[in-house]
Amino acid sequence: MTADGGILHTPLDSLHRELGATMAPFGGWDMPLWYRAGAVKEHLAVVQAAGLFDTSHMDVITVMGGNAAAFLNYAFTRDIAGLQPGRCAYGAFLDEQGHCLDDAIVYPQADGFAVVLNASMGQRICDHLKSLPGAADVNIRPLQPRLAKFDIQGPAAPKLLAPFLADADALFAKFPYFSFKGSFDLSQSDVRLADGTPILLSRTGYTGEMGFELFLPEDKAPGLFRSLLGAGSGDGLVPCGLAARDSLRTGAVLPLSHQDIGPWPFINHPWPFALPLAADGSFTKKFHGADALLAADATATLPFVGSDPRRVEPHDAVVLDGDREIGTVTTIVSDMAIGRVDGRVVSWASAGKPEGWNPRGLACGFIRVDRAYPAGTKLTLKDARRAITVEVADDIRPDRTARKKLEWKTA
Repeated sequence: MTADGGILHTPLDSLHRELGATMAPFGGWDMPLWYRAGAVKEHLAVVQAAGLFDTSHMDVITVMGGNAAAFLNYAFTRDIAGLQPGRCAYGAFLDEQGHCLDDAIVYPQADGFAVVLNASMGQRICDHLKSLPGAADVNIRPLQPRLAKFDIQGPAAPKLLAPFLADADALFAKFPYFSFKGSFDLSQSDVRLADGTPILLSRTGYTGEMGFELFLPEDKAPGLFRSLLGAGSGDGLVPCGLAARDSLRTGAVLPLSHQDIGPWPFINHPWPFALPLAADGSFTKKFHGADALLAADATATLPFVGSDPRRVEPHDAVVLDGDREIGTVTTIVSDMAIGRVDGRVVSWASAGKPEGWNPRGLACGFIRVDRAYPAGTKLTLKDARRAITVEVADDIRPDRTARKKLEWKTA
């Protein structure tokens, strides 16, 4: 990965430009916002077929040594004490105030753990971990050598990826959601591409749809990305940028670090699975920042859905309950794969949608407000241009495919 004037470029940079991507800085990296098809078509492609996302900007660190499990279980919000080999877990790293420094996915390895973080967060989290009790007994450092990474997401992903894998039938036979195969030390990985290249393959992603994240050598990423696009274009596979990634993750009720989670208490949000919560609201383990969370105020982060695609400007908008200002908007997008049928939110992928129905899209996102409001509560989002009515939701885009059984064989 190369730097140009302080901006980093992924191994796929030249290919993005060849494909007509509109590029912009993101987290210190020059990244594609969208390609020629546009963000709406990219979003729909992932719900209907599949999309390819360059995610080489993500950071990976390792926590190694005999005490790595106990140390990381204290440093991380999620209880990973019983995490089985081949399974990964989502959670967060907090400061002493219980504020979120970054969210992450933890992967057990042969002699410790790999931790996948957001762009340019590796050194900051390494420094944070080294400040915690027990750090002297583990080895914390960025992953070396750095790997390329891209994701194939959408219901057609298994079928499109299978021909590029060595022994896909054996690989996919037992591959549940939030599991992985291979090693971040590619020299030890038993998962390979059809040409023999070692990879790590993770059944995870940031879209809510069926798919995989691939970690592979930097020099192999452009060729595989290009080959997948060529083989899958007839099945609807398209390259996708950050804009579609943002609208897809929002519809899947997934947070953006430093926007929906950040320098406020990491509690009272739609991601309770990232915390070791007991039925009575206490925590089942001790972790860094836990005491501050238990003493935190009652502000809440809630998902919402609108009645049409119209949005407000999040940086200028307020949330109103009647005439009372109760909070702010952290994310608002239009998920163009959903709409309302008789008041109910329906997805393009929903089996029960009316025949011939095509969604117009709905505004959706997250608000940070003074307390938890029950699902169905009507609130107003208002900026200088307009006011829109939304309702608090338990979920946003229904009938997502991420957890469905893998199907990769063609008749």
